Amino acid sequence: MLKPLLIEIGVEELPAVPFLKELPNIEKKWADILQKNSLLCEFDFFYTPRRLVLWHREFLLKQPDKTEEFYGAPVEVAYKDGKPTKAAIGFAKKCATDIDKITTIKRKGKEVLYFKKQIKGRESISLIGEMVDEFLKKLHFGKSMRWGDLKESFIRPIRWVGCMLGDEQVPFEVYGVKSTYFSYPHRGISYEPFAYEYAGDYFCKLDKNGVILYQDEREKKIQKEFEQIEKNEGLQIQRDDDLLAEVVAITEYPTVLIGSFDEKFLKLPPEVIITSMKEHQRYFPVFKDGKLANRFIVVSNAVTEDFKKIVGGNERVLRARLSDALFFWENDLRGGLDFQGLKDIVFLDGLGSIFDKEIREKNIAFYLFERYKDKLLDEQSDKDEDSLKDLLNKTIMLSKADLLSEMVYEFTELQGLMGYYYAKAANEDKYLCLALKEQYLPNSEESELPSSYFSSIVAISGKLDLMLALFSVGKIPTGTKDPYALRRAANGIIKIVLQKNLSFDIRETLKDLSQNYKEFDIALLEEFIIERIYQFFDVNPSVIKAVLESGERDLVKISLKIEALKNIISGSGFKEAFSTFKRVANIVKDINLSKDLNLDVYLFESKFEQSLFDAFSQVNQKVYDSYEARLDALFGLKGEIDAFFDNVMVNTDDERVRNNRKNLIAVIYKAFKEIADIKEITV
Repeated sequence: MLKPLLIEIGVEELPAVPFLKELPNIEKKWADILQKNSLLCEFDFFYTPRRLVLWHREFLLKQPDKTEEFYGAPVEVAYKDGKPTKAAIGFAKKCATDIDKITTIKRKGKEVLYFKKQIKGRESISLIGEMVDEFLKKLHFGKSMRWGDLKESFIRPIRWVGCMLGDEQVPFEVYGVKSTYFSYPHRGISYEPFAYEYAGDYFCKLDKNGVILYQDEREKKIQKEFEQIEKNEGLQIQRDDDLLAEVVAITEYPTVLIGSFDEKFLKLPPEVIITSMKEHQRYFPVFKDGKLANRFIVVSNAVTEDFKKIVGGNERVLRARLSDALFFWENDLRGGLDFQGLKDIVFLDGLGSIFDKEIREKNIAFYLFERYKDKLLDEQSDKDEDSLKDLLNKTIMLSKADLLSEMVYEFTELQGLMGYYYAKAANEDKYLCLALKEQYLPNSEESELPSSYFSSIVAISGKLDLMLALFSVGKIPTGTKDPYALRRAANGIIKIVLQKNLSFDIRETLKDLSQNYKEFDIALLEEFIIERIYQFFDVNPSVIKAVLESGERDLVKISLKIEALKNIISGSGFKEAFSTFKRVANIVKDINLSKDLNLDVYLFESKFEQSLFDAFSQVNQKVYDSYEARLDALFGLKGEIDAFFDNVMVNTDDERVRNNRKNLIAVIYKAFKEIADIKEITV
């Protein structure tokens, strides 16, 4: 028999960010508990800042009965001279039965101990309390707290618990709180509880008491009111999915309001204003005709007829924050950018100061400059080599100078960006300004990349130093831990290099640059970057391995070779034809490909040897415009290779002929390996 089940956990206001991090796991954790108790069914999970609700339209009133079978030791082990041994006695104890009730059964050709018992399912109402307690203890929100004299902890104190199975209240206690059939309205309506007689009554009364339980409905209400304000005011509200999720999580009855601030604050960089709004106050920025307007959107959780005081209060809070920001801005402008103070800021133990880091970055930037200077000179044709190096030196040395500014001290997330604005205000070169702004790009999966070659060199220099420096002092990421974001740094280098088509040999670069750091195992860092390549390309991993096993370490060439091989093996019929080339790889597995593979055409005894040699020579001597074209031509030798294998005995008794034939196959394999090691491919 089935009945609806409602569970409500009432809490003090949940902090949005930790709650939203755990949100994707919540339903699965409850489903796992249902399954473990043989009560799995469809359910919905709803939340507001004050309640977590599990709703089951049809819930089993009783666990299904089940049969359990137990298999024990072989009979000859379980009994000696007709008497049960410790094995038999232990088996009976495990089955919770008497020894004389144990039978035997044939299993895998042996007679073994056997016991079968029927287990009656428990009434669901007796299980729900245990299940809720287990569920709450499985939720992980980072920090948790204790209250009263409880030993257990939770993200916030639990104030009430409601549970109804059909029209029957389910009694249990969790975290010192006994379950009831009461709930609470929105705080703006009343602090007194209300009773409900069954689940449907709960939903109806909650709705009438100022609580929109369904989070999707709260989001729809917010979006609809956004659109109405935009239409009425001629404005554009900047949407932000993360911020929207937060305001949905902290409201039970959201109302969208619009406020304003003094136009004088618009002299601040837009990012400063937006950061003040979003990060500190959960306001949505507003634009008019593409420019930031002196308006803001706040989503209120109040239930009232007059929102003037709420709007006014939020305007006063924002005015205070923007006044501070304006003060910082004007002070910083007067002081300008200066990197000397960075000597007093420690970067990391064993790695000196931020100033020392800039010196290391400068050395890397000059190294990269020599490699890419033609691209840089083309990009900035108004400068010669010396002036461009001077600009690069100045840019690197100023890159972290905004750490000394009051604005970045207050808004750390604006590091780099404020350097851009201060440099721009000081009429610095546009490429310098842009490089300061873009030095940390890419800073997320969807992030933009540096827009110029100049910015790219600055960005790569910072990321390379971070990896080299941290590896040199043994701070290497392990497992999922990566406190210094070295994986993001490696991914960033790969993305920039490929987008800008910059020749970048991983092994050569690390070897050259590591001389400026404490001695460490460079191979570990190379492997660390190689691991990122496997994550970067959405392709059969064996394709990546095949290319890397060729010895290639230039990122651009690796990318081109991976793309070429991927296209070849995805072609129709390749899987069936590939056995030929696997055979090629197997035949030459014991041959040292690094030595000269001497071929003597006068040792050919069959026309099939000559035919294969001629076909390969024609392919090998031709110049191709892409790796894919060359691979296609090499794989096109399948017919001649098959004919060779069908008609020529490779392992002939004559050692000279045998070695010559192996070398013929080996030179073909070696030609493949210049692009990819075909033995690594799995299709």
